[in-house]
Amino acid sequence: MSDQQDLRQELTPYELMGGAETIRRIVEAFYPLVQANSLIGPLFPENIHPVMEKQYMFLTQFFGGPPLYSNQYGHPMMRARHLPFEITPERAEAWLGCMRQALDSLGLEAEVKTFILERLKGPAYHFINKTSS
Repeated sequence: MSDQQDLRQELTPYELMGGAETIRRIVEAFYPLVQANSLIGPLFPENIHPVMEKQYMFLTQFFGGPPLYSNQYGHPMMRARHLPFEITPERAEAWLGCMRQALDSLGLEAEVKTFILERLKGPAYHFINKTSS
């Protein structure tokens, strides 16, 4: 095994993705798409900046970076935090579609985009709390 392969195995997904800078770029590319989406945009407040900051903190932690979200808000309990909103399979797909578009716009390597989307599918589908309307 090469030294480069050894190093890659020791890095967290967060580090392999590019760390804080990449997470920030993802969040900033993602939320304008969410707000413009007719299916999920109405679920979000007009002032999206606090949501963006929470998402930045959560994604940082979710991908193996510092536990920013937990340090500020406690355990994420993301399913419970999403229960007040009607999350349908269509809305989960719309959310993932916006994330896919955001990642495409950033010019990330294909394997990084695939990893991020695969990792986010679990929570997106786990938050579904209402069947299609």
